[in-house]
Amino acid sequence: MGLPDLFARWFESRGWAPRPHQLALIDLARKGKGALLIAPTGGGKTLAGFLPSLIELTERRQAGEDLAYKKGQGELHTLYISPLKALATDIRRNLEQPMAEMQLPVRAESRTGDTPQSRRLRQRERPPDLLMTTPESLALLLSYLDAAKFFASLKCVIIDELHAFATSKRGHHLALCLSRLATLAPQARFVGLSATVADPPALAEFLNLRDEPVEIVVGEPGAPPVVSIIDAQERIPWGGHMGRHAVPEIYNIIRQHRTSIIFVNTRAQAELAFDALWRINDENLSIGLHHGSLAVEQRRKVEAAMAAGKLRAVVATSSLDLGIDWGDVDLVIQMGAPKGVSRLMQRIGRANHRLDEPSRAMIAPANRFEVLESLAALEAVEARELDGDPPRPPCLDVLAQHIVGTACAQPIDREAFFAEVRRAQPYRDLPRKDFDDTFDFVATGGYALAAYDRWHRLKQLPDGRWMLASPLVAKQFRMNVGTIVELPLMKVRLRRGPVLGEVEEGFVQGLVPGDTFVFAGRLLRFEGVKELAAICSPATGGDPKVPAYGGGRLPLSTFLANRVRGILQDPLKHPKLPAEVQEWLRIQVFRSMLPPADKLLVEGFPRGGKQFLVAYCFEGRNAHQTLGMLLTRRMERMGLRPLGFVATDYVLGLWGLRPASPKQIEELFDEDMLGDDLEAWMDESSMLRRSFRNVAVIAGLIERRFPGEEKSRRQVTFSSDLIYDTLRQHEPGHILLRATRQDAAWQLADLKRLGDLLRRAKGRIVYRRLDRISPLAVPVLLEIGRESVQGGTAEDELLDIAAQELIDEATRL
Repeated sequence: MGLPDLFARWFESRGWAPRPHQLALIDLARKGKGALLIAPTGGGKTLAGFLPSLIELTERRQAGEDLAYKKGQGELHTLYISPLKALATDIRRNLEQPMAEMQLPVRAESRTGDTPQSRRLRQRERPPDLLMTTPESLALLLSYLDAAKFFASLKCVIIDELHAFATSKRGHHLALCLSRLATLAPQARFVGLSATVADPPALAEFLNLRDEPVEIVVGEPGAPPVVSIIDAQERIPWGGHMGRHAVPEIYNIIRQHRTSIIFVNTRAQAELAFDALWRINDENLSIGLHHGSLAVEQRRKVEAAMAAGKLRAVVATSSLDLGIDWGDVDLVIQMGAPKGVSRLMQRIGRANHRLDEPSRAMIAPANRFEVLESLAALEAVEARELDGDPPRPPCLDVLAQHIVGTACAQPIDREAFFAEVRRAQPYRDLPRKDFDDTFDFVATGGYALAAYDRWHRLKQLPDGRWMLASPLVAKQFRMNVGTIVELPLMKVRLRRGPVLGEVEEGFVQGLVPGDTFVFAGRLLRFEGVKELAAICSPATGGDPKVPAYGGGRLPLSTFLANRVRGILQDPLKHPKLPAEVQEWLRIQVFRSMLPPADKLLVEGFPRGGKQFLVAYCFEGRNAHQTLGMLLTRRMERMGLRPLGFVATDYVLGLWGLRPASPKQIEELFDEDMLGDDLEAWMDESSMLRRSFRNVAVIAGLIERRFPGEEKSRRQVTFSSDLIYDTLRQHEPGHILLRATRQDAAWQLADLKRLGDLLRRAKGRIVYRRLDRISPLAVPVLLEIGRESVQGGTAEDELLDIAAQELIDEATRL
């Protein structure tokens, strides 16, 4: 049927024509069908999602058919869910213009953690037509007693940047909430929006809540992005992750463009890059800083300045990855390798929000391996190939939280609720025993904890349904809702000024008064701690430290790692590399060999009285760290007297006092290490305790915040360790311990990638015994001293090796 006249005239007034995918979503909405829309940035995805709702509401009201509207009452029609609070607010602001220009009788509002309480209460009493929110706010809305009434009129649910949710705990929580919405609002259709999708049918299943096929609508591809690698004048570092050698070139590039976003992979890198740019900012260009640890006021100020076109550049982490539309941005710079093609494409999409003009981006690799990774990413972008994470097993701690949230709103029929849970895509194959054990844990705490009333959160009614045991449970739930477990953070406050943001508590504990550090783009002097805040004053000199933030570096994707292997093995691609990287590879071939694509290269060599092993695994830092832990245990048993290991995204380096034989190398990498060795290591290490702490917080066993108080991080740790030891002793099969092991395997150890590596390597290890270090081994040895060793014979022994000595030794022919 196309666009109604009012909307068609508006498109014409803007000089636009509706795109086929926008018309397709209007047509599907008229048939009551959900959809997954995959369209590039600048293709009008968000407008496509909202157009059907705007049309339906306008037509109903023009025809006088909307009784609630005529009476001045509100009914929620469309719910928009965003991964970022800033994006929800940005979308509402962007919708206001067309609604005002067409004078539509439609009301749109946003609701996030930043929304004033008075407005939140008013929204529940008189809902807007369109509500923009986040998964956490949705979970809160579903927990209120009036949830069934509030959502009864809901006709459409739009999930933006759907790919960003698919494999995270946050995504599992959202999937459960969507299934609840499907029960409360049987007329609602579900629409997903995304620009970067590796597996469209799998992502479409996330929206399949009616057991009906979800239509996949693919928009026009648009102009291919123009991406290049920055050619820095300084020599490319052998190791390191900050990319500071390229700062002069980056500054000159900023000068030549209207507005640039410089994306980095860590918050510490953001602070360093911002500081380095300001030190050479002779023209006093307006440059901002944006990352998640900055105070909300700081972030909003930068966002407003970018939206108004007042900044020439902003240095940002993934806090600006998704969807925010700043039309003046004409260049994206990725500082450091991107670690994933989908992530790079997402970031590239922030430049030039116009479908018919190419987005422009540049990559500044931080070291030589990152040059290879950047070329691999470039080739994948040109081939329009994307990577994605594999499916994640159903998160039982998230399910526990959702059970409590549902019971806050109404009593639960256990059988009907089980069916509802299994409608959510991540929980389709959830075993009944896992569901029952999780439900029983929520109700009583489980066998080991049943004696304690505080963990009895549900009670059974005479009719068999389950309700909250106490109103206090609802208060606790609403204060602790969500799956993002904050790290121990401490506010940074100026002695005579505002709070600048937060840094990790451990970083502050390592400071003494007088120390200087870089934060929020300023050089600060630490004065002391007062009222749980680090008190600071502006500094003018000194040797500053940089705050460390958990979450660390992003892991290298398997897809990109495979492409890096391919580049190493294809001499025809080497001319695309800088001359010094080509020379690096040439000397490697002369001294040893390049890592084969289908085998595992392991090098052994002596240095400084130690024996080194370097394995070129290319499986990402998480998998390599776990492998290093397991290999040092085996080396100990073999009498090789391990001293330590260090892991990068590309390579694992180990060292000890005795060399390994070729036969021992084969035994070291045998895949049976994922059995008893893994079990023993996980039990001994602090990994499970850390994982249990997070699981216990999400599942509601331990509250981060309690009505009237907030627990200190130390209290949470003490409580979780005590409960962890109790459960291990008295109920080792407790559902939370099972969830903990699953969580550790998925998030911290990356066991699937490790298992795949060991299976690939079986019978295909190439062991090269060298007389000295090879060029490709230099970067990993430069990392020595940054990682701790578990289980070695001399844990405190660290090697302090001068970088230039290593390089000279490796390149001497």
